Amino acid sequence: MIDLSRREQAEEMRKIVETTGKIPEPGFYPLVLSVMSFFRFSLPDFAFAFLSILLEGVPFLLLGALLSGVIEEFLPARTMLRFLPRNAFLGIATSAGLGLIFPMCECGVVPVIRRLLSKGLPLSNAIAYMLASPIVNPVVILSTLAAFSGQSAVEMTGLRLGVGYLVAIIAAGAVHQMSIRSVLRDDVAAKVLQPALEGERSGPMLVRMARAVRVSVSDFLDVMVYFVFGVAISACFSTGVNQEYILPLALNDWLATFSLMGLAVILSLCSTSDAFIAATFTTFPMVAKLAFLVFGPMVDLKLLFIYSAVFKKRFVLGLAVGLFVLVGLICVRLTVVHL
Repeated sequence: MIDLSRREQAEEMRKIVETTGKIPEPGFYPLVLSVMSFFRFSLPDFAFAFLSILLEGVPFLLLGALLSGVIEEFLPARTMLRFLPRNAFLGIATSAGLGLIFPMCECGVVPVIRRLLSKGLPLSNAIAYMLASPIVNPVVILSTLAAFSGQSAVEMTGLRLGVGYLVAIIAAGAVHQMSIRSVLRDDVAAKVLQPALEGERSGPMLVRMARAVRVSVSDFLDVMVYFVFGVAISACFSTGVNQEYILPLALNDWLATFSLMGLAVILSLCSTSDAFIAATFTTFPMVAKLAFLVFGPMVDLKLLFIYSAVFKKRFVLGLAVGLFVLVGLICVRLTVVHL
C-alpha cells in the first residue's frame, strides 16, 4: 500500500485528470501510484547523471581510440604473436595480465582490441585482455584500496583482482574453440581475416601520424554512437528507479549478489571509480559487493552497446549471460570463507 495522505492523493488525482482529461477508473489509481513510486523520471536528474557518466567515460574512450590509431599505423602485422607464449593457455593467461603493464578502462579497450585482432592477436587472447584489463590494472588496485579503507581493503582488492583474472581466463578459454566469423561482426571479421592484404605502411612521419589520427577519429565515432545510447539508458534507470525497492534484497546472499550485479549493469560506472560506490553499500554482504566490482567492468549497459560495434549481438548476449552466471556463482561460493 502506498503511504500517501488524502491531500497528496487528491493532488495526484488532479494531475492525472488535467493531463488525460479523464477520471481514472476504480483500480487504476492504485496502479498508477505503484508505478510512480517505483519509477519517476526527472529531467534535471537524468541530465546530471547522463553528463556525469558521459564525461567520465569519454576521455578513456578517446584514449583507446588514439591508441588504436597508433597500433594500426605503427604496429607491424603479426608482431603480437612474437611476444605471446605459443601455448594457448599460457597465451590467454599472459593476455589477461597485460592490464598491469598497459592499463585500460573498459570504455577504451574495445577499439584497442579491434586493432590488435587485425594485427594478429588471437581472438581468445583479445577476450582475456578485454575482460581483465579494466580490473587487473594499477589504477583500479589503488582506487579499491582507498575506497575500502577500514573495510578489509587488502582482502577485497585481492579478491577483486583474483576473481576478475580467473573469470577472464575461463571466458577466453570458452571462446578459444569458437571461429572468428561466429564471434565478430562480418565487417570486422573480414578485416581480421585479411591482414596480409594491407601491406606494411611507410612514408614520412607526419603522413603516418595523420593516417593514425584518421583511424582514431573513425574508431572513436564508431564506438561513440553505441556509447551514447548505453549512457542514456543507464542514466534513465539509475535516476528513475526508487532505490528503496533494492535494499530488502540485501538480506539474502544469493539475492544480494545477483541484485548488485544487476545494479552494476544499470549504473554503468567506470572501473576506476566504482569501488567508491560499492563501499557505500554497507547493508550488503562483502560477496555481493565483490560481484558488483567484478561484473560491472565486464558487462554494463554502455558496454553492451560498445561490444556490439565489434561482436555479433548473439555473442554479446551469450557473453553477458555467461559472465552473469559465472561471476555470481563464484562470489556466492565465497561465502564459505565467511566474507
